[in-house]
Amino acid sequence: MLHRHPFLSLLTLLYLGFVGLVTLTPAEDQPDYQDLALRVLTRMERYPELDALTSRLDVDRIEFLANIGLFVPLGVFLLLLVGSRLWLVALASGIVLTSMIESVQRSIPGRVSDPRDVAANSIGMFIGIALALVLTLPASLRRRREREARRAAGEG
Repeated sequence: MLHRHPFLSLLTLLYLGFVGLVTLTPAEDQPDYQDLALRVLTRMERYPELDALTSRLDVDRIEFLANIGLFVPLGVFLLLLVGSRLWLVALASGIVLTSMIESVQRSIPGRVSDPRDVAANSIGMFIGIALALVLTLPASLRRRREREARRAAGEG
Protein backbone atom coordinates (compact mmCIF):
# COMPACT_ATOMS: atom_id res chain seq x y z
CA MET A 1 0.00 0.00 0.00
CA LEU A 2 2.68 2.53 0.99
CA HIS A 3 4.95 1.59 -1.91
CA ARG A 4 2.09 1.97 -4.44
CA HIS A 5 1.31 5.49 -3.27
CA PRO A 6 4.64 7.01 -2.16
CA PHE A 7 3.59 10.67 -2.42
CA LEU A 8 0.29 10.09 -0.61
CA SER A 9 2.11 8.03 2.02
CA LEU A 10 4.64 10.82 2.58
CA LEU A 11 1.86 13.41 2.76
CA THR A 12 -0.01 11.25 5.29
CA LEU A 13 3.09 10.81 7.44
CA LEU A 14 3.79 14.55 7.36
CA TYR A 15 0.21 15.28 8.36
CA LEU A 16 0.41 12.71 11.17
CA GLY A 17 3.53 14.56 12.36
CA PHE A 18 1.57 17.81 12.34
CA VAL A 19 -1.27 16.17 14.31
CA GLY A 20 1.31 14.86 16.78
CA LEU A 21 2.84 18.32 17.13
CA VAL A 22 -0.57 19.88 17.82
CA THR A 23 -1.81 17.17 20.18
CA LEU A 24 1.22 15.72 21.94
CA THR A 25 3.48 18.62 22.86
CA PRO A 26 3.42 19.97 26.42
CA ALA A 27 0.97 22.82 26.96
CA GLU A 28 3.68 25.36 27.73
CA ASP A 29 5.22 24.73 24.28
CA GLN A 30 1.86 25.26 22.55
CA PRO A 31 0.33 28.46 21.25
CA ASP A 32 -2.66 29.62 23.29
CA TYR A 33 -5.42 28.09 21.18
CA GLN A 34 -8.18 29.34 23.47
CA ASP A 35 -6.93 32.89 23.04
CA LEU A 36 -6.83 32.34 19.28
CA ALA A 37 -10.41 31.01 19.31
CA LEU A 38 -11.52 33.99 21.38
CA ARG A 39 -9.86 36.42 18.95
CA VAL A 40 -11.54 34.70 15.97
CA LEU A 41 -14.91 34.87 17.72
CA THR A 42 -14.39 38.55 18.58
CA ARG A 43 -13.45 39.30 14.97
CA MET A 44 -16.53 37.45 13.68
CA GLU A 45 -18.77 39.42 16.03
CA ARG A 46 -17.83 42.60 14.15
CA TYR A 47 -19.93 41.44 11.21
CA PRO A 48 -23.70 41.72 11.82
CA GLU A 49 -24.46 39.24 9.02
CA LEU A 50 -22.72 36.55 11.13
CA ASP A 51 -24.89 37.16 14.22
CA ALA A 52 -26.83 33.93 13.71
CA LEU A 53 -23.56 32.01 13.75
CA THR A 54 -21.68 33.90 16.45
CA SER A 55 -24.62 33.77 18.85
CA ARG A 56 -24.25 29.96 18.86
CA LEU A 57 -20.47 29.88 19.15
CA ASP A 58 -18.25 29.99 22.18
CA VAL A 59 -14.64 28.97 22.75
CA ASP A 60 -15.57 25.36 23.62
CA ARG A 61 -17.60 24.94 20.42
CA ILE A 62 -14.83 26.46 18.33
CA GLU A 63 -12.37 24.02 19.91
CA PHE A 64 -14.75 21.12 19.17
CA LEU A 65 -15.07 22.23 15.52
CA ALA A 66 -11.29 22.64 15.28
CA ASN A 67 -10.85 19.06 16.53
CA ILE A 68 -13.24 17.88 13.83
CA GLY A 69 -11.37 19.87 11.20
CA LEU A 70 -7.99 18.53 12.30
CA PHE A 71 -9.00 14.97 11.47
CA VAL A 72 -10.89 15.53 8.19
CA PRO A 73 -7.69 15.46 6.08
CA LEU A 74 -6.53 12.34 7.89
CA GLY A 75 -9.80 10.60 7.00
CA VAL A 76 -9.28 11.54 3.34
CA PHE A 77 -5.65 10.36 3.35
CA LEU A 78 -6.37 7.04 5.07
CA LEU A 79 -9.26 6.21 2.75
CA LEU A 80 -7.13 6.97 -0.30
CA LEU A 81 -4.39 4.74 1.09
CA VAL A 82 -6.54 1.73 1.98
CA GLY A 83 -9.17 2.05 -0.77
CA SER A 84 -12.89 2.60 -0.69
CA ARG A 85 -13.73 -1.04 0.01
CA LEU A 86 -11.87 -0.80 3.31
CA TRP A 87 -13.46 2.44 4.50
CA LEU A 88 -14.34 0.84 7.82
CA VAL A 89 -10.66 -0.02 8.38
CA ALA A 90 -9.75 3.64 7.77
CA LEU A 91 -12.42 4.78 10.24
CA ALA A 92 -11.37 2.24 12.88
CA SER A 93 -7.73 3.28 12.44
CA GLY A 94 -8.65 6.90 13.03
CA ILE A 95 -10.67 6.10 16.13
CA VAL A 96 -7.81 3.99 17.53
CA LEU A 97 -5.35 6.80 16.75
CA THR A 98 -7.40 9.49 18.48
CA SER A 99 -7.97 7.19 21.48
CA MET A 100 -4.22 6.62 21.74
CA ILE A 101 -3.57 10.38 21.51
CA GLU A 102 -5.99 11.07 24.34
CA SER A 103 -4.42 8.30 26.46
CA VAL A 104 -0.91 9.67 25.92
CA GLN A 105 -2.07 13.22 26.71
CA ARG A 106 -2.76 12.14 30.30
CA SER A 107 0.98 11.90 30.92
CA ILE A 108 1.94 15.16 29.16
CA PRO A 109 2.29 18.18 31.46
CA GLY A 110 -0.48 20.71 31.01
CA ARG A 111 -2.46 18.57 28.54
CA VAL A 112 -6.03 17.54 29.27
CA SER A 113 -7.45 14.28 28.00
CA ASP A 114 -11.10 14.72 27.07
CA PRO A 115 -13.50 12.07 25.71
CA ARG A 116 -15.21 14.84 23.69
CA ASP A 117 -11.98 15.14 21.72
CA VAL A 118 -12.24 11.46 20.75
CA ALA A 119 -15.80 12.10 19.57
CA ALA A 120 -14.84 15.25 17.63
CA ASN A 121 -11.81 13.61 16.04
CA SER A 122 -13.86 10.56 15.09
CA ILE A 123 -16.50 12.78 13.51
CA GLY A 124 -13.71 14.48 11.56
CA MET A 125 -12.40 11.11 10.39
CA PHE A 126 -15.90 10.09 9.28
CA ILE A 127 -16.40 13.36 7.38
CA GLY A 128 -13.01 12.96 5.69
CA ILE A 129 -13.76 9.38 4.71
CA ALA A 130 -17.20 10.34 3.39
CA LEU A 131 -15.67 13.21 1.42
CA ALA A 132 -13.04 10.92 -0.09
CA LEU A 133 -15.70 8.33 -0.96
CA VAL A 134 -17.74 10.97 -2.78
CA LEU A 135 -14.69 12.32 -4.60
CA THR A 136 -13.53 8.85 -5.68
CA LEU A 137 -16.98 7.53 -6.58
CA PRO A 138 -16.75 8.24 -10.34
CA ALA A 139 -13.41 6.41 -10.61
CA SER A 140 -14.72 3.51 -8.50
CA LEU A 141 -17.81 3.16 -10.70
CA ARG A 142 -15.67 3.31 -13.85
CA ARG A 143 -13.36 0.55 -12.55
CA ARG A 144 -16.37 -1.58 -11.63
CA ARG A 145 -17.85 -1.21 -15.14
CA GLU A 146 -14.49 -2.13 -16.67
CA ARG A 147 -14.23 -5.27 -14.49
CA GLU A 148 -17.75 -6.30 -15.39
CA ALA A 149 -17.06 -5.72 -19.10
CA ARG A 150 -13.90 -7.87 -18.89
CA ARG A 151 -15.83 -10.62 -17.11
CA ALA A 152 -18.59 -10.49 -19.72
CA ALA A 153 -16.03 -10.60 -22.54
CA GLY A 154 -14.32 -13.60 -20.91
CA GLU A 155 -17.62 -15.47 -20.57
CA GLY A 156 -18.79 -14.72 -24.13
